[in-house]
Amino acid sequence: MSEQWQPQASMATLRQRAQLLARTRAFFAELGVWEVDTPLLASAGVTDPYLNVMEVAYIPEAAGEARTLYLQTSPEYAMKRLLAAGSGPIYQLGKVFRNGERSPRHNPEFTLLEWYRPGFNDQQLMDEVAALWHALGGMEPPLRISYREAFERVLAIDPHEAPITQLQALARQHCGAEFADERRDTWLELLMSQVVEPGLAPLGAVFVYDFPATQAALARVVEDERGARVGKRFELYIRGLEVANGYWELTDAQEQRRRFQADLAVRAQLQRRLIPLDERLLAAMQAGLPDCAGVAVGFDRLLMLLSGKQEIAEVIPFALERC
Repeated sequence: MSEQWQPQASMATLRQRAQLLARTRAFFAELGVWEVDTPLLASAGVTDPYLNVMEVAYIPEAAGEARTLYLQTSPEYAMKRLLAAGSGPIYQLGKVFRNGERSPRHNPEFTLLEWYRPGFNDQQLMDEVAALWHALGGMEPPLRISYREAFERVLAIDPHEAPITQLQALARQHCGAEFADERRDTWLELLMSQVVEPGLAPLGAVFVYDFPATQAALARVVEDERGARVGKRFELYIRGLEVANGYWELTDAQEQRRRFQADLAVRAQLQRRLIPLDERLLAAMQAGLPDCAGVAVGFDRLLMLLSGKQEIAEVIPFALERC
C-alpha cells in the first residue's frame, strides 16, 4: 500500500489530458455551443436493462425520510430538460458512473462528453463528431457504413432478416455461446461486440449507423431503403474501440414511456433492480423537446487513442484500485 497514493497515469499523460480538455472546450466555444453543468445525483436513473446504476442514500440532517438517489450514467435526461426549456445547442464534459464496470477499457467513474444540436439529424451530427476527432488530433477520417453493411462485411448475413437460429449458430461458432435465449437482440449484440466490432478494427475509424429498431434506445425509428425498421442511431469505432454513441433523438413522450416500461420488463426477467421512471424527463418531452440529435463520447477513450495507451487506468489520475 506504500505506493498506492501515486497516480497510475504519468504526469506527461495528465498534462496531455489537460490540454485535450482545453481544446475540446475551445472547439465548442468556436461553434457557439455552450457548456452546461447538470446534477450527478437524480431521483431516477436509466432503465437500460444492461446498465447498472449506483445508488446513494440521502439522509437529511433535520427531520425527514431518507431518499434513494442515483448517480447518473449520462447527463442526457437533465440536458434534454434544458433543451425543452429552450437552451439551444449545449454540451457537458464531466464525470458519470456505471456500477460494476471495471476492465482495461472501463472504470466505474469516467469522463463523458455529451452534446445536443437542435435542427441536426444523425448524419449531420456524425459530421461534427468527425470534425471534433480531427480537431483533437485524430488522423483517420471516419468511414460510414450501416449496421447491415457491417454484418454483411464481417459475417456475410443481413442482421435484419437472418433467422434467430442462424444468429445462434454463428454465436456458437465464433463465441462458443451455448446458452439459451429467445431474444433476438441477445444474439445480435453478442455477435456485434465479439465478432463485428473487432472485424471493423482494420478500417481505422468507422461510424456504424441505422441499428435495428429494437436497439433504438432513445432514437427515433424509420424504415430504411430496404423496408427494415431501423433506429436512427450511430456508434463510432476507432481501431476497434467504441468511442461514441449518438441518436437522432426521439421526441415522442408516449413512445419514450413505452420504451422505458419495456426496459423494466426486461430488467424484471433478468432479476435486476427496477429503476423509477424519470417523470421529469417525460414531462419535458411532453412539453416539447425540439427536433435534435445528440451524442455521448467517452473522453478517456479518446485520450487512450490519441496517446497510444492500452488501458483506461493509464489516462486517469486514480482508477478504482487507487481511489
